[in-house]
Amino acid sequence: MQERTYDSESGQTKPARSADLRALDLYDFAKSSRQAAGELRVSQMPRMLAEVPADAPDRDTMFTWQGKGSTQPELQDDGTDALQPYLRLAVHGSVWLTCQHCLKPYSQHLDIDATYRIVATEEEVDEYPLDNDEVEVIVGSRQFDFVDLIEEELLLSLPFVPKHNACPEVHESLLSDTDEDGLGEADKGDAPDKAGKPNPFAVLEKLKSGQDGKKH
Repeated sequence: MQERTYDSESGQTKPARSADLRALDLYDFAKSSRQAAGELRVSQMPRMLAEVPADAPDRDTMFTWQGKGSTQPELQDDGTDALQPYLRLAVHGSVWLTCQHCLKPYSQHLDIDATYRIVATEEEVDEYPLDNDEVEVIVGSRQFDFVDLIEEELLLSLPFVPKHNACPEVHESLLSDTDEDGLGEADKGDAPDKAGKPNPFAVLEKLKSGQDGKKH
């Protein structure tokens, strides 16, 4: 990673160490309106790497990210306003996944733009109003793992069913509606089986129809 942070007080950008992002004072980051940006490889995120197929053309793709801290006034229970810490995170890049239609690797682009309200405890997370869909809530720390947050957001943004936009083919093991003879499920009712024998269910239907016709 080649991260850089921006100090709003000095107006200067300086390099940031990877260790700093694994143990970031998130409260100070927000209070000081600090900014940081850098690059993160999939190999630095073990859970993301586990999603990449072994036969992918590139298992170690790179994501770019930007983080910005801020404070915003919020009305308190006593009727006064108090500044509360916020974090905005943007992540962009691509990762190779396995298409669930053809079972071949394909490149999936991921974009994240999230805003977080930083609270002190899990209890505050549970109590936070759910009427603001644009803001997520996270528990802050003086030793906050910023890289873990990025990885978590990337995992959550993965498609539920990974697949090509236009899949070139469907793997034979996934063909459920068409058999070897090219017959769909709807066409199998009166079709003979592979041994040339009539479908027993079709025969049963014909016998049943014949019996119904004899009734007076």
